[in-house]
Amino acid sequence: MITRFLAPLVFVATAAIAADLPKIPSKPISVKKELLFSDDFEGGEPAKVWHKVVPTFAVENGALKGTQTRDKDVPSADGKSVTKAHAAVHGLEIPTKDSVVECKIRFEGATMIDVEFDDRKYTGAHYGHLCRAQVRLNGVTIIDERDGGMRNDIREMRNDPAKKAEVAALLKGRQVTYPAKLETGKWYTLVVETVGDEMRVTIDGKPAAFLKSSGIAHATKSKIELGIAGKDGFFDDLKVWNAAAK
Repeated sequence: MITRFLAPLVFVATAAIAADLPKIPSKPISVKKELLFSDDFEGGEPAKVWHKVVPTFAVENGALKGTQTRDKDVPSADGKSVTKAHAAVHGLEIPTKDSVVECKIRFEGATMIDVEFDDRKYTGAHYGHLCRAQVRLNGVTIIDERDGGMRNDIREMRNDPAKKAEVAALLKGRQVTYPAKLETGKWYTLVVETVGDEMRVTIDGKPAAFLKSSGIAHATKSKIELGIAGKDGFFDDLKVWNAAAK
């Protein structure tokens, strides 16, 4: 097991940004219940409970390494379809409603690392996407996808330039990005709390992002997925708890 040093986190904010963003609760919004899952990635390969969604993930030096290999659009041989560029995604079947997900993350060239919740049986949004927390070196984003950009009717409307203003109105309040300053090569502890229609993110114990939006309250979050965009990013010491509102 390699030694991991957690780097101090510095958040950058301006008066304008602070005025526009929701205030992040200073204390946890959840109470941890039973531990549902944990993985320290000490094996030679991902445990069998993990499944591949979009390549490519592997275990390396006691951590889960993600590398985006679908990094460009590729037309099919007959020219009738296109395989779109997509972040690498690794998945777990862990049914939750309210939860706390905790893990360590490290950027080694990755442009984005995220924790995502899906329900493949939900047909109202593309691929059952519900909500997610994304971390970049310069910011933390929370997205309500179920009632936002992945909602089927909104996705269809986005193809019509004449509906640009209508789409913007529908997406208002479905996504927030808070500024942050992280470093490549440093380990950070990421915690994603999801309770009711609220999601709160902390990094190294410090409030990093918060969103209250209806899609987050989806009652059957059947899947948790980890994503990496770019090359490379790492996860370690993942834990998932059931939770209740505090």
